[in-house]
Parts: sequence; structure tokens; C-alpha cells
Amino acid sequence: MSLDFVLLAQLTQIFGPSGYEEQVTEFISTQLRPYCDELMTDTLGNLIVVRHGTGKKIMVAAHMDEIGLMITHLDKEGFLRFTPLGGVRIPNLVGQRVKFSNGRVGTIGVEKLDKPSDFKLDKLFLDIGVSSREEAGQLVHIGDTAVFVGDFIDSGSKVISKAFDDRIGCFVAMEALKRTKSTHELAFVFTVQEEIGIRGARTAAYALEPDLAIAVDVTATGDTPKAHPMSVELGKGVGIKVLDHSLITSPQIKRWMAAVATELNIPFQWEVLEYGGTDSGAIHLTRGGVPSGVLSIPTRYVHSPAEMLDKRDVEAAVELLAALLEQPLEL
Repeated sequence: MSLDFVLLAQLTQIFGPSGYEEQVTEFISTQLRPYCDELMTDTLGNLIVVRHGTGKKIMVAAHMDEIGLMITHLDKEGFLRFTPLGGVRIPNLVGQRVKFSNGRVGTIGVEKLDKPSDFKLDKLFLDIGVSSREEAGQLVHIGDTAVFVGDFIDSGSKVISKAFDDRIGCFVAMEALKRTKSTHELAFVFTVQEEIGIRGARTAAYALEPDLAIAVDVTATGDTPKAHPMSVELGKGVGIKVLDHSLITSPQIKRWMAAVATELNIPFQWEVLEYGGTDSGAIHLTRGGVPSGVLSIPTRYVHSPAEMLDKRDVEAAVELLAALLEQPLEL
């Protein structure tokens, strides 16, 4: 069954910064309602999609939120000041476009700098094309949020877009739910506020008490010119996480994932990420501990408006996740 990359394109373009994931929730709910037994939203806003079974309870987590900005001040000329939502790289912001939930688009500018070391967040501003505080206040307000503009581009085996972190994880989870014939109790959790502290996954795991958790998220690559050495490349298969800043995957989980991939001839690569984390970082520490692993989608230019991935890695991730959910669990 081929993947519907039109669905992925739609998913990436939905407005959904951390804490404001409602539109993503609505879209995923509409898509998955025919494939589940229960569908609910918890107190923090996590979307929990349940398919009942007689086996173990497995939690699959992918976060809906994307990085963005929140407005902190409107000056008298109508320029806006802002604070980041998530891991926004300040040096890469000048000239970037952002969009508000009402559709208004602005461009990020920078004040004149006396020296390069002055380049800091408080030197940046957002220009939405107005000339006064009053005019700006009719369009945006303090506390409003914006996301980066980054169209979905299909370039053969590669695709480029904003928000692959982590709409690609949501997409892989959605497609695996449609494919799998698992007899386990499945709880697909599309989490909130991952980019600002892995918050939604923590509360969802506490409530669900799963026997096993699998997060699906992006990871960096080491395949661009003079990149930091990292043995992950686009097109070489789904990543099986060994380590990141939030999790050391147990040898038992790693061996199990790799054995299933090997048996089914699904291409995979070991992923050691020297920074960052995923929802599994919070889930595996919940209550008395939850056995947890991560399937990672190799992605170039993470946390930019032009993240890039390979369709073959996405297919491998869907195949492996669907297969893992069908395995007898004796972990």
C-alpha cells in the first residue's frame, strides 16, 4: 500500500505551534475516526486514538506541535517583538517569513548592529507591513503566536517543508494505524507541547500506564558537507534510536526492533543523537518506568522552514512500526 504524501503535505501546512495544536488535532481526528474504537482529547490537549485488543497496551507517541514565535510587544511604529516557542535558531531568523493563525504574514528584520556579537534576540523585530501600534493592534495582539512559512515541495524521492518535526511522526503513526493488524491494545497519542519540554507525553503516559511505548520523531543527519560526524543519512532507512539527551534505549528494545526490521528486510540505521530528545524521554520515566524505544526519520535542516527527508525512509518507518505493533511482546 503506497503512502499518501498529499495527506502529509496537508498535515505540514496546518498552523500548530506549541500550546496551540487544536487545528492539527481536528485534522488528525477526522482522518483516523474510521480506524479506531475510541478517540478523545485529554486535559493538556493530547489527542488519544485507541484501538482495543486483547494483548499488551502499547503507546505510540508523535507530537503535533511545531516551533514558532509568540508576540511580546508592539512598538509605536507597529513593529513587533517576540520570544521563541521551542528551539528556534536566532542566527537563521533574519528574512524569514512567519504566519499568524488569522493568515497575516510578516518578515523578521534586524536592527543595525555595531558589532557581530550584538546579534541577539532583542535586536530582532517582526514587520507585518503596518506603520503604527494602533494599526498593528487591529491585526495581532500580545500573546499571539506565529509559525514559519515553508511550503511543501515534492522533489522526487525527497520532500521539503516546514514542520516535518514532527508532523512526519504523526503521519507515520497515522499510516501505521491504518495498516497494522495488531491484537494488542493500542493507544496512539498525538502529543502537545513537546518542543517546549515534552509536556503532553508525560501526562498521557501517566494516565495510560502502557506496557511499552514507541515514539516517532525526526533526527538529524551527518550527510551534508562538513556536517558533524553522525552515521545517519537520507535514504538509508528508518533510524532505531540508541541514545539522545533524554533516553538511552535498553539493549532489549534495540535488539527487538532491529530483529523485526532484519526479518522483514526493512532498511534501518542505528541513530546516536548527541543532543535533543523525544517524547520517549518523558514516557520512560513515568510512574515506575515504561520500556520505550524511538523510530527516527532522518531529516536535514531540522527546525528550519525547509526541512528535508526521503520518502523511502518514511515508508520504512511505517512498515517497521506497523510490524512491531503486531509482534508478541515478551520484553
